[in-house]
Amino acid sequence: MPVQVAGETDVGQKRNHNEDTFSINESEALFVVCDGMGGHASGEVASQMAVETIRTFFKDTRDDPEVTWPYKMDRSRQYEENRLTTAIKYANVRIFESAKKEPKFHGMGTTITALYFIEDGVYRAHVGDSRIYRFREGEYEQISEDHSLLNDYIKMKKLTPEEIASFPHKNVIVRALGMKESVKVDVVMEKPKSGDIYLMCSDGLSDEVSDEKMAEILAAHGSDVQSSCHALVEEANRNGGHDNITVVLVRVP
Repeated sequence: MPVQVAGETDVGQKRNHNEDTFSINESEALFVVCDGMGGHASGEVASQMAVETIRTFFKDTRDDPEVTWPYKMDRSRQYEENRLTTAIKYANVRIFESAKKEPKFHGMGTTITALYFIEDGVYRAHVGDSRIYRFREGEYEQISEDHSLLNDYIKMKKLTPEEIASFPHKNVIVRALGMKESVKVDVVMEKPKSGDIYLMCSDGLSDEVSDEKMAEILAAHGSDVQSSCHALVEEANRNGGHDNITVVLVRVP
């Protein structure tokens, strides 16, 4: 499926290095955003390892369909979904094993969001609190669910907007690549509509820019996804830029 795509990442106003990594793989129609975590720049290592592992797995399985996969295929799921899920799970175990072997990488991990466009739809996958939004016919909504402590509290009991705003552990995530030897990947397949814009981002964007403002920026720039990316990053920096900021936009023509 042909799409228009653009991405941008920025260190922000408060950090001295960037632990976010994104990948635009147009030959596979595979787009990824990762937000690394861990001290001594090991978050940067984790996010880069995730992106590189996934890209390599997709290249290997394209060039040699008979290549041995690190996990068995789930026969109840389509080949493309197996391919995407396996790549992410393989990235998880590589990060987990590296963190075990190298003391300086102990505790490293990364979130991930991914979009994989195939002939008749798009698979969206995520682990962690980096987000996927969809802008469709003027309606803007988050279509991924945060794997975070705050979201767990919200699901367990109703919190007021004031309680959500003052929640003391907003940045605690309950699922990420590298936390455990195995990981559950949320994967959904949907049918895009003409003109849909998918936005993937790290929390450096979603924490600084409201959904309403993001929608306003996307509407203002229309089909120019590169300008939209730049405007979103600039808005996050204007609002404080407390974290690294990464955004990837994919538009269905």
